[in-house]
Amino acid sequence: MNNSKLGIDFKKVNEAKTIAASIANEVQQFVNGYTTVAVERTLCRLIGIDGVDAHEVPLPNVVVDQLHQAGLLGQGVLYFLGNAMLETKLNPQQIAEKMAQNTLDITKLPIHSDEEIRNTVAPYIEMTLQRISNNVAQRRHFLETLGEGAKPYIYVIVATGNIYEDVVQAQAAARQGADIIAVIRTTGQSLLDYVPFGATTEGFGGTFATQENFRIMRKALDEVGEEVGRYIRLCNYCSGLCMPEIAAMGALERLDVMLNDALYGILFRDINPQRTLVDQYFSRIINGFAGVIINTGEDNYLTTADAFEEAHTVLASDLINEQLALLAGLPEEQMGLGHAFEMDPNLKNGFLYELAQAQMTREIFPNAPLKYMPPTKFMTGDIFKGHLQDALFNMIGIWTKQGIQLLGMPTEAIHTPFMSDRFLAIENAKYIFNNMSAIGDEVEFKEDGIIRKRAQFVLDEAVKLLKDIEKDGLFTTLEKGNFGNVKRPKTGGKGLQGVAEKSMHYFNPFVERMKARS
Repeated sequence: MNNSKLGIDFKKVNEAKTIAASIANEVQQFVNGYTTVAVERTLCRLIGIDGVDAHEVPLPNVVVDQLHQAGLLGQGVLYFLGNAMLETKLNPQQIAEKMAQNTLDITKLPIHSDEEIRNTVAPYIEMTLQRISNNVAQRRHFLETLGEGAKPYIYVIVATGNIYEDVVQAQAAARQGADIIAVIRTTGQSLLDYVPFGATTEGFGGTFATQENFRIMRKALDEVGEEVGRYIRLCNYCSGLCMPEIAAMGALERLDVMLNDALYGILFRDINPQRTLVDQYFSRIINGFAGVIINTGEDNYLTTADAFEEAHTVLASDLINEQLALLAGLPEEQMGLGHAFEMDPNLKNGFLYELAQAQMTREIFPNAPLKYMPPTKFMTGDIFKGHLQDALFNMIGIWTKQGIQLLGMPTEAIHTPFMSDRFLAIENAKYIFNNMSAIGDEVEFKEDGIIRKRAQFVLDEAVKLLKDIEKDGLFTTLEKGNFGNVKRPKTGGKGLQGVAEKSMHYFNPFVERMKARS
């Protein structure tokens, strides 16, 4: 029996998911054999290494760079740190500090047995797993005692560049009705192969993602959450060259949502595909364990490709992202798969096409808290028209039961939003969500009408594309430019030199421990 409002053939959906799983499994076979400097720095952070040296180089970078320069990255940082702990009787932080002072080379110490090394690091691993588990329990406690906003969650952005000013704006947005606050990262941070340290006040177009900034904002949102009587979720960005590191920092500081796409960094930041696909696996394992909802970045395809012509690429990518996330142990309920309201407003019946695609995405991923992105590409600076475009977007969000509604701003394409702009956007969404609350339950779509035909067409085209990707493999597909009309070679882009094949002593217990508990 087909319960689809769109008349979607779920045999076709199952076929698409099976093909996407085949594509993801091939990627995973590659991923399982490699590590990266970012993965190893993440392991340093997860067993307690933090801080910077005299030159403000983060200590996780100091430790991993020593291994990398010696050609030993593939043995894994836990192997050498555990061995150094046995040999020196120091803890990981103390070892990192000695390495930063150039008084210790962990690659030249006498080697102990694998069993001894693993037993030595085990208590540090357990301590971190417990800390993150405590954060999950704390979030659950807040949700049970304070409650939360109704779906779609109202998601807004702060982006002043100064974490302390971000706090002021974030708390104001929560009082106005926001459910999720996203602290936009400063321009270009995704291309830094290190994570800055401490509180920061000088970002451009956003604020640096640092663990201290996470702590400051988490504390501020907990305070305002108590005041307004609902839990306010915090979002940041674990993408770019430090994807798993930022995921770990977010898990340690109880972030709730993370931008965490498998392909975004490849397509839109020209980060090497091999590096990104290895990094995304570990980052998603961490997010899964920490109860973090990931947001994927398919909406970005439609900034470079046409939303009408290329809608099937968004669906195909969602399907691949879903399967890669499942391989990392991330539950469907934590997959904020992305799509966007980016149809040309001059296209006749564009609203109907948008409605078809949003309803289709909802039906294909029934358990996912889908992330629906607002119009940006065709925002012109006309704030009145822009406010209407955002209203249409909000109508579809409530109509199709989206999970996360990233609100559009009337001043999009003019400047970073003022608090007053954000207030207008939140009022727009609240008005429409309340007045149209049950419209999705009341309205049916005409058989053989525009909406049903559009959804069925996009699904058919996505299946064709997935078959081509399965035949070529994901790496070749990226080289051909099938996503967002952007071509990325397997050996090109930034960060390839930070990838290493795993060697015989390599171990990372967090992978299995976190996946088992997710």
